[in-house]
Amino acid sequence: MIVITLQRSKCIGCNYCAELAPHKFVMSKKDGKSVLLHSVDKKGFFTVKEADHSQLNDIDNAAKACPVKIISVKEV
Repeated sequence: MIVITLQRSKCIGCNYCAELAPHKFVMSKKDGKSVLLHSVDKKGFFTVKEADHSQLNDIDNAAKACPVKIISVKEV
C-alpha cells in the first residue's frame, strides 16, 4: 500500500507533478494549484491510499521534483 499526501495550500503551481504523474495529479483551472486525484482533505493535507505499485516510480519522481517539497510518498 502506498500513501500519497499533498499539502495543497503551499503549492506554487509549477506543474511538475502533473507532468511526471498525470494519472495522480492535475492542475486546477480555478486557482492554478495541484490537485491529488481521489484524495481526502484532512486539515489541508490531501491524502490517498493506493494499492497499485505500478505507478510508484512516477509518483516518487513527482515528489522529488516538487520545488517546495509538499508531496510525500510512503509505503505502508
